[in-house]
Amino acid sequence: MAAEDPTRAFMRDVKRVVIKVGTAVVTRADGRLALGRLGSLCEQIYELMSEGYEVILVTSGAVGIGRQRLRHELIHNSSQDLQKLQVELDGKACAALGQNGLMALYDNLFSKLDVRCAQLLVTDNDFRDPAFRRQLNVTVNSLLSPKVVPIFNENDAVSTRSAPYEDSSGIFWDNDSLAALLALDLNADLLVLLSDVEGLYSGPPTHPHSELIYTYCKEMHESLVTFGEKSRVGRGGMTAKVKSAIYAADAGIPVVITSGFAADNILEVLKGKRIGTLFHRDANQWVLSGEVGAREMAKAARESSRLLQALSSKERSEILLDVANALEAHEKLILEENEADVIDAKQAGYEKSLVSRLALKPGKISSLANAVRLLANMEEPVGQVLKRTEISESFILDKASSPLGVILIIFESRPDALVQIASLAIRSGNGLLLKGGKEARRSNAILHKVITSAIPDNIGKGLIGLVTSREEIPELLKLDDVINLVIPRGSNKLVSQIKSSTKIPVLGHSDGICHVYVDKSANRDMAKQIVIDSKIDYPAACNAMETLLVHEDLVQDGTVNELVLELQSKGVKLFGGPRASSLLSLPMAPSLHHEYSSLACTVEIVRDVEAAIDHIHDHGSSHTDCIVAEDQEVAEAFLQKVDSAAVFHNASTRFSDGYRFGLGAEVGISTSRIHARGPVGVEGLLTTRWLGRGNGHVVNGDKNIVYTHKDLTWQLLQQESK
Repeated sequence: MAAEDPTRAFMRDVKRVVIKVGTAVVTRADGRLALGRLGSLCEQIYELMSEGYEVILVTSGAVGIGRQRLRHELIHNSSQDLQKLQVELDGKACAALGQNGLMALYDNLFSKLDVRCAQLLVTDNDFRDPAFRRQLNVTVNSLLSPKVVPIFNENDAVSTRSAPYEDSSGIFWDNDSLAALLALDLNADLLVLLSDVEGLYSGPPTHPHSELIYTYCKEMHESLVTFGEKSRVGRGGMTAKVKSAIYAADAGIPVVITSGFAADNILEVLKGKRIGTLFHRDANQWVLSGEVGAREMAKAARESSRLLQALSSKERSEILLDVANALEAHEKLILEENEADVIDAKQAGYEKSLVSRLALKPGKISSLANAVRLLANMEEPVGQVLKRTEISESFILDKASSPLGVILIIFESRPDALVQIASLAIRSGNGLLLKGGKEARRSNAILHKVITSAIPDNIGKGLIGLVTSREEIPELLKLDDVINLVIPRGSNKLVSQIKSSTKIPVLGHSDGICHVYVDKSANRDMAKQIVIDSKIDYPAACNAMETLLVHEDLVQDGTVNELVLELQSKGVKLFGGPRASSLLSLPMAPSLHHEYSSLACTVEIVRDVEAAIDHIHDHGSSHTDCIVAEDQEVAEAFLQKVDSAAVFHNASTRFSDGYRFGLGAEVGISTSRIHARGPVGVEGLLTTRWLGRGNGHVVNGDKNIVYTHKDLTWQLLQQESK
């Protein structure tokens, strides 16, 4: 049984319905009338009328019925006159022959249900007359009032239009477009187009990888959908239905394309069930708010990413420059929405560290725009030949950089992350799905809207999807056939949950427990500057210092006390490890593996650099660690032995950042060992593929081929340097 669809709640307000039934539903495969389906249609219309609905029927099938009658005659009479008559009757005359039988059948079926029906035959020329359209409204309302079913059909017998039926001057060109026109003119609340398939599919319905689209969104599906063959009968098939549905939906009439073969589909549609394909002018908003299915959003991102990859480097750069300009042009609106999020977060009692990450500080939009421009002007990352090998004479194999495909980013609090991630995805040719924290709902929505406004229509806004419903995450994590990488940015709990819930590769770090070790050889003033900057420049950042390690000799000469006082003077609350809490009278730290993400940190005293390294390995998170030392041998030992994604000598941990590394931006900082480590920029969103160029080469058991395996990479580098 189909589930109820929250986006179809409007169905409860529907009163007037236009139902269009096509020739493929009216007739069987052998051309005869499908009496069972027609009977079911009439019964459903009867039930709808019993429930107070007003029903207008648009029917096809007259031409098919007329042709079938003629064939029946020809089987029993093979005279030359009748064979000549077949040619003359094909098309328009068949319509005249079949219309009378079609209406007789409807009248008979409806009469058994004590329902009356009336026939209205129209042509496109009729609708050119405003007086006709006004009178048509009067007539239809007069029929609906006593519960008579108006049955429309194009009067093909006298229509002056000929194949292919559609032209620039035509008001409608088949019964699908007639139904859409009538829905508008007669003020219908819903249009139902009955088909011989369940609805609109992403490809030909018989294709094994085609999937039913439940809600059509132009930005998401226009480039995704490919049509198969048209209907076995009738004029337009699914292409005509979609065109008519888009026309009506854009004008404000919701449309559902569904199967006319199922017994109760029309009734189920009116109950708001997830049946068939819905066309609605608000569908794009539902997509942006995550109300459209996870798989559809992911597939749209994949299709758009493939279109993006086909662009030239210059064209992708221009998109990024447009994004940067759009950010600055909408700065006021972005900051207003962000301020609303910050106010709500404070009122909700969120921690100060979260509120700090949430707020877009003065100058942040300009900084983000400049970072996007830096990405736009960087060297083209996609399609770079990393290695070239001659496999055999005239057979060359290239190893080239390539986008990963579709990336799902789940992040908390920081709306600026959305800008960085989106710009990196565009630069690297990847599709993107974003799930931000609910505390940044307004900020994320406006940033997403601004960024996607800069994406050209030939790529599609579906390139970057914004998921706002938490319930969508489990569904997204199941899509290992569409999504290629998940990058969670948030708490240890979030990352752990993601890793345990998906087969998709996960890239990220769970904690940002960064250390600064001050060696006995350190320059005291430099040590103070680095320690203070590492902690207070941005306490909520994952690259902020959480533990200060100090050589034990510095306790005796007072350096430790100076560092402690300097931190406390800046408002930093200090906790001690076992030695520091005793020697410096500090409260015990909750754990030596603790991320404060605020103006607080742990202090511990260590014997020497080896003890500092052991402490980092035992209690750190392999994120970023720093040594302050003048002894080069000690510093080098620290750099070589500390097993973290980023290790610094005489530099603040805050430098562990994609922008500061010159990457333009980052999607996160990875402590993983596979694929990417440290700040992840464009290169971390790329993989490789092999491009071979041969000249009729075949294996044939390796009998007639001579493998040279000659490295030609150096020749490639020489060519590029010229």
